[in-house]
Amino acid sequence: MIEYREPEPSRPVWSWIRSAPGTHIWMLIIAITSVVVVIVPDHLEHVLLHRNSSNIHELARHPVRALLSSAFWIESPYSLPLYVVLFEVFQANVERWLGTLRWLFVIATGHITATLISQKLVQMAIEDHRAPRSMVHVVDIGVSYGLATAVGVLTYRLPGPWRWLYLAGCVAFFGLPLATGGTFTDLGHAIALAVGLLAWPLTRNPRPRRAGAHVSRET
Repeated sequence: MIEYREPEPSRPVWSWIRSAPGTHIWMLIIAITSVVVVIVPDHLEHVLLHRNSSNIHELARHPVRALLSSAFWIESPYSLPLYVVLFEVFQANVERWLGTLRWLFVIATGHITATLISQKLVQMAIEDHRAPRSMVHVVDIGVSYGLATAVGVLTYRLPGPWRWLYLAGCVAFFGLPLATGGTFTDLGHAIALAVGLLAWPLTRNPRPRRAGAHVSRET
């Protein structure tokens, strides 16, 4: 009989990072861009954030760049420690569970879908004179849509009644701001959460054990 066991890590921190490489590379890039925001002059900071936004103006001119670059900036660099915690709790756990490729597909889908739908609705509101024209150039950056997607898909990782309690909390957290006159960002969060919940088929076969796992034989 063959029994598979996970290896005992000799370097726990490095092993932890390697178990979710995509999450930690992403977090490293965000840390670098946050340092850039802190050190550049104030007038360049606004230009920098605007050019890396996924607002209507940038999506119309550079759609691929806007969607990609907006996921690597946060508007307040001083909230970086909070994002580190949130990434470890949600993103890293989803990546370890699903594997890097499926995690990346789900998170990218949530980020892109939430961005495009929310910005399309902003454009419609501008055309109907329900929103100011300046919303075309609004700074729209950050990782929150990807985080909301990870929060949604992590629902299926929890057992039994905990799953429903967690789901109720998620719906309340993201739904209440939207129900009480939320912004386009609140709408994007709700859409991203829904994308995560709709990713259930991708959670049915979690990632296989690593090839480096120890093998012990019993006779």
